[in-house]
Amino acid sequence: MRLVTIPDEVAVIADEVRLCAARADHVFTSGGVGPTHDDVTFEGVARAFDVALELRAELIDLVAAFGLPRNDGTERMARVPVGAELLFHEALSYPVVRVRNAYVLPGVPKLFKNKFEAIASRFAGEAVGVARVYTDENEWDLAERLTAIANRWPSVAIGSYPRWGEGPFHVILTLESRDRAALASALAEIRRSFRTIARPS
Repeated sequence: MRLVTIPDEVAVIADEVRLCAARADHVFTSGGVGPTHDDVTFEGVARAFDVALELRAELIDLVAAFGLPRNDGTERMARVPVGAELLFHEALSYPVVRVRNAYVLPGVPKLFKNKFEAIASRFAGEAVGVARVYTDENEWDLAERLTAIANRWPSVAIGSYPRWGEGPFHVILTLESRDRAALASALAEIRRSFRTIARPS
């Protein structure tokens, strides 16, 4: 629904997390959970939900188990919003912190990926079917026909993405839906209605 890049500022983090948490089922933050002065995500998330921070004994014990000294920096990593749930997983050496519907993840890409994959089953639902069509028609030529198809199949999210200089195609059409029958029907209509070309290798 929303992707935001923001600075390491508590007030900005709080505002964005509060906004996203009210609008979306799940919110994921990335970064700002280390031991340095600019790691203020936990503080921002706490402010977003109007709660204080607390030092969690479980996290202090983990810091000690890693052989790290106990100081202001390591305590910063163990100080999380009051009421936060620590999501432990056998694949993780440090838990994911969940505050209501917000999941606080690290900014290092490999760690972010590992932590998300460890909790991904929480977000499993009905699979979304996806299809992609390439055409050498231009958007201004296909817009009216595409709008009509999108109106006929409201359960299918249809996107149009112009491309130039990437191959013989000018537009990529994408279709996404949990309704597999509607997806198949919309896809068939698009293939009948547009001049399509083979998927580029």
